[in-house]
Amino acid sequence: MKAMSKFGSSRSRGAGPASAAFVACLACFAAHAQDYPSRPVRVVAPSAPGGGFDLVGRVLAQKLGEQTGQAFVVENRAGAGTLAGTQIVARAAPDGYNLVVGGLSNIALNMGLYREPGYDSLGDFTPIGLVVSHSYTLVARKDLPLASLKEVIDFARANPGKLNIGTGGLGSGQHIGAAIIGALAEVNMVKVPYKGAQPVYQDLLAGRLDLFYDNTTTTRPYVESGQVRALAVSSRARAPNMPQVPTITETGVLDLEMETWFGLFAPARTPRAIVERLRAEVDKATASAEVRSRLEMGSGRSLRMAPAETEMFVKAEVAKWTGLLRRAGIQPE
Repeated sequence: MKAMSKFGSSRSRGAGPASAAFVACLACFAAHAQDYPSRPVRVVAPSAPGGGFDLVGRVLAQKLGEQTGQAFVVENRAGAGTLAGTQIVARAAPDGYNLVVGGLSNIALNMGLYREPGYDSLGDFTPIGLVVSHSYTLVARKDLPLASLKEVIDFARANPGKLNIGTGGLGSGQHIGAAIIGALAEVNMVKVPYKGAQPVYQDLLAGRLDLFYDNTTTTRPYVESGQVRALAVSSRARAPNMPQVPTITETGVLDLEMETWFGLFAPARTPRAIVERLRAEVDKATASAEVRSRLEMGSGRSLRMAPAETEMFVKAEVAKWTGLLRRAGIQPE
C-alpha cells in the first residue's frame, strides 16, 4: 500500500505543472472561442469577383456577420488559377481570422495538377463546412446532328479528331471534365482552349464549336432558350430544373460523377474550439432558406454534412480526382 501511495504521490508531483498548463491552455482556447470573433474575419475567395468562389464567400460572409455581430470581409485573391489565394490562407495565422473558400478546384483538383501547389489540402486545412454543390452539363451546338451522348461518343470513335470541344482555363472544371470524358470514353476530340465561358458560348452559338462541358447554372439559360442542346448532366441525380436531361451515368456510356462543391476552410492548426464555433455558425447560416436559395443559384444542391462526413468526403474527392487526372493523361506541372 505504501508503494502504491508513494507512486501515486510521485506521479501527482511530476504531472502537476504539465496538467495545470494543459488546463490553462484549454481555458484559454475556451475563452478565445467565447470571445470569437472579436475583430473582422478575412474570407479569401481565390478568384476574381464573380463566379462560384466569390458568390459563396459573399453569401456566407454576410450571414455570418449578421449572426456574430462581427464583420466577415471577403478578399478576392486571384492568380495562378486558385493557387495564390489558397496559399495565402495556408500560410496565415491559424487563429480563426483567416478563412478560405475551398472547392473542387483548389482543394481536390490542384493536388493532381501541380507538383508543388504550395499547400497540402488535407494537411494544411481543416474543413469548416461544405455548403453547396453544382453539376456540370455537356451541351452541343443546336444543329449538331448527334442527339445523345452515346451518339457523340460513337461518332467520335469512328471519326477521330472530327469533333471539337471547348475548354475553360487550365485546371478549371470545364477543362478537366472535357479531358476526363475523352480519356474514359477513349475518344479523340479536338480540345479548343478559351480564357472563359463567354467566348466559348459565342462560338458555340455561332456553330463554330461542337461541344462544351460547363457549370449547369451557366448552361441552363442557353438550354431553356433552345440556343444549345443538353446531352447529359454530371451529377448523381438529374438536375431539378432540367429533369429531361439524363445523367452521364444513365446514358450507359461512361461511369462519371462530377460536381463542383464549395465551402469554408480554416488553417489546420486553428484551435478546435474556434473551429467548432465556426462550424456551428455555418450550419446555422445554411439552415436559412434565403441563404440556400442564394447559394444554389437555381441549379445547385445545398449541402449540410456532419464534420466527420465532411472530412471523409474531402479526402475521398482528393483521392478520386488525383487518380482520374492520371487516367486522363494530365501530368502535374
